[in-house]
Amino acid sequence: MKKEISQNDDKFIKGVLVGVAVAVIGFWGYEFLKGIGNLSAEEVEKKVVAAIKKEVTGFVDEKDISVKYIGIDYGMYSYDVVVGPQKVVSYATLDGKKLFASAIDTEEKKAPVAEAPKEIQKNDKPAVELFVMSHCPYGTQIEKGIIPVIETLGNNIDFELKFCDYAMHGEEELKEQMAQYCIQKEQKDKLLPYLKCFLKDGKSDDCLSLAGVDSGKLISCVDATDKQFKVIENFKGNVGYKNEFPGFTIFKEENDRYAISGSPALVINGVQAQSNRDSKSLLDVICSGFNNPPKECKTVLSNSAPQSGFGEGTGGDSSGSCN
Repeated sequence: MKKEISQNDDKFIKGVLVGVAVAVIGFWGYEFLKGIGNLSAEEVEKKVVAAIKKEVTGFVDEKDISVKYIGIDYGMYSYDVVVGPQKVVSYATLDGKKLFASAIDTEEKKAPVAEAPKEIQKNDKPAVELFVMSHCPYGTQIEKGIIPVIETLGNNIDFELKFCDYAMHGEEELKEQMAQYCIQKEQKDKLLPYLKCFLKDGKSDDCLSLAGVDSGKLISCVDATDKQFKVIENFKGNVGYKNEFPGFTIFKEENDRYAISGSPALVINGVQAQSNRDSKSLLDVICSGFNNPPKECKTVLSNSAPQSGFGEGTGGDSSGSCN
C-alpha cells in the first residue's frame, strides 16, 4: 500500500535531499575512483537518479522521482530534482563524485559594466559565424532558430558553424564537435540535414545515416583532426584546459579575435551581434548586414524562440548561455 505523504513526511523528504548529498559523496567517491576525467551530463544524471532512489526506497514511489538536466552553473551540472512533492535545484560536480542539494553565493554580485554594442558592418554578402558548444542547451537553441534563416537566405550569405575554444560537456561533446566540423569541411551539403536531426534528440549515429553522411570520409577526417589538434589526447592528459574545462582549439584564433566568452555567440561581418533566438529576430539581424538586402529578407519566419536543449518545442528564453 502506498503511504500517504504528511507534513512531517514533507520535512523528511527535504532532509533526504540534503542527506543524499552526504551519502552520494561517499557512494560516488568510491564508484568513480577508478575513472579519470569528467562525465557527460547524462551519465551524471543517471547516477543522481540511482542514488536518490536508493535513499528513498520504500518511502517514495519511483514514479514520483525525477531529475532533469538544466545546464552548467557554478562550474557544476545543475538539475531540477523532484522527490514526491518537493522540488529543488541541485548541483553535481562534473566528474560525478559529489552532489549538492543547493548552492549559496558567497560573493556579492556586481552589476556588469555594459559596453556599447558595435555597429554591424554592411557587406554585399554577409559573413555569418555562429559559435556554440554542441551540447550546450542554449547553443542548440540558437541552432534551431538559425537553420530556417540559413535555408531562407541560401547563397546570399556565407555561413559557418564554429565552436568555442573550450567544451563544458565532456568527451562526448569534443567528439561531436570534431564530427560536425568535418561534415561542414568535407560534406557541407549534409550539415543542415544532419543538424536538423541531431537537434531533436542528440542521436548522432542515427542522424549520420539519415543525412547520408559518408562514414568513411568522416572517420578519416575526424582522425586527422584529432591528431592535428590533439583534442582527445589533451582531454585525457589534462592539457590545455580552460579553468576546469577541456580545450577545443580548432577555432581558437577566431575565439580570441572576437572575444568569444561562451555558447552561443553570433558574429556578423566580424562583429558580435545580439539577437533573440527565434528565426524572425535572427533573420532581421543578419539582414542588417547587407548593403542591399535581398527579397528573402522579407520572408515571414517564426517569432517564437525554440526551447533550449534537444527537442522540437518552442517558448524558450533567449538569455541563457554556457560560459
